[in-house]
Amino acid sequence: MVSGVARPRLGRRFGWLWAAYAVSAYGSGLGFGALPLLAVLVLHAGPAEVSALSAVGPAVGALIAVPLAPWVEFRRKRPVMIAMDLARFAAMATIPLGYALGLLGFVQLLLVSAVVAAAKIAFNAAGGAHLKALVRPEDLLVANARFESTNWSSIAIGPPLGGAAIALFGPVTTVVADALSYLLSALGITAIRGREEAPQRPTDGNPVRAGALLDGWRHILGDPGLRALYLNNLLVGGLIMATEPVLAVLLLRQLHFPPWQYGLAFAAPCLGGLIGSRLARRVVARHGRDRVFRTVGTLRAVWLIGLAFVRPGVVGLVTVMAVELAIIVNMSLYNPVLATYRLERTPKHLVARTLSAWSIGQQASIAVCTALGGLLADATGPRTALTVAGLLILATPLLLPRRVPAPQEPEATAT
Repeated sequence: MVSGVARPRLGRRFGWLWAAYAVSAYGSGLGFGALPLLAVLVLHAGPAEVSALSAVGPAVGALIAVPLAPWVEFRRKRPVMIAMDLARFAAMATIPLGYALGLLGFVQLLLVSAVVAAAKIAFNAAGGAHLKALVRPEDLLVANARFESTNWSSIAIGPPLGGAAIALFGPVTTVVADALSYLLSALGITAIRGREEAPQRPTDGNPVRAGALLDGWRHILGDPGLRALYLNNLLVGGLIMATEPVLAVLLLRQLHFPPWQYGLAFAAPCLGGLIGSRLARRVVARHGRDRVFRTVGTLRAVWLIGLAFVRPGVVGLVTVMAVELAIIVNMSLYNPVLATYRLERTPKHLVARTLSAWSIGQQASIAVCTALGGLLADATGPRTALTVAGLLILATPLLLPRRVPAPQEPEATAT
């Protein structure tokens, strides 16, 4: 029985992990969009360079993360997480240093973006594997919901505060805050006590053999439930994220929204993430996981078409906020359920590679959909691109499974 009971206590070690995640998330929230902003304000970059920074850096980071996945898998996860935090701190710290010395360049921003993207994928893979070992199986959904709520609250609060900090203290202020957040996150993970068991290494002694690089995708595509959810998530995430730059052009250039309204239109609905994530455990207990995947997974997709009908003024602002709120509430309910099921269906010796494969595929999908959306918007206009994305996403619920296999962990296979 779930409703009416006290919130589960997940222990001091989970508390430190959650605190480390929170400080990093809020640092990233403050630094949201900091690299493109520096490219425009400091380096006077044009639209093509800014687009390249937003797409090429993360894409290169995803490629770097491919060989990192098996390396992460066969090492203790806390040292890996600390190393990835320190790598992100070091990379981000080069920016204010370069700015102070007058040496900041566009190539440096690209390299920093790639390093941060690769380290984020490796950190999240190690973090998911460590979470599975840290909390009881019945508490995984609660733990994932807490991470989800933290993520959305950081997006709601961080960017407006970051914009104010840049206006008051200069363009590298939020970069410094973001860099320091990774250092604090590393300290928080260091505070997690208890011996961490060393993973068993492959019998051939080579953790990065060619086959190991693809083991995560083999597991996902070989599991009927995960395969359907993965393909659905690739398209939903890609299509939703592809609308962001197109919508920015529509709102700021064509409809002449003031910047503060544009920021409000995206920041305020993120508070809906607190609602969905807090409901996840109760909704699963009452309606079951299959119904959540089918119903909430469908509700993530039906609202996007509304962005094609945005009008100027207050009505347009309310329309954007209502559409974003509906999407975020459903996403924040769906995401922790999906994250929990993914961990439960993945054996321990494959968790890091599976999470890496999932993240790399999602990042590649977002890059491709964003590029195609931008080309379509250039050729036909932002409303047409938003309409096409809204119509395409309506077909994605067809990929959702009617029933998913039981969430028991499958038998481990030899590596």
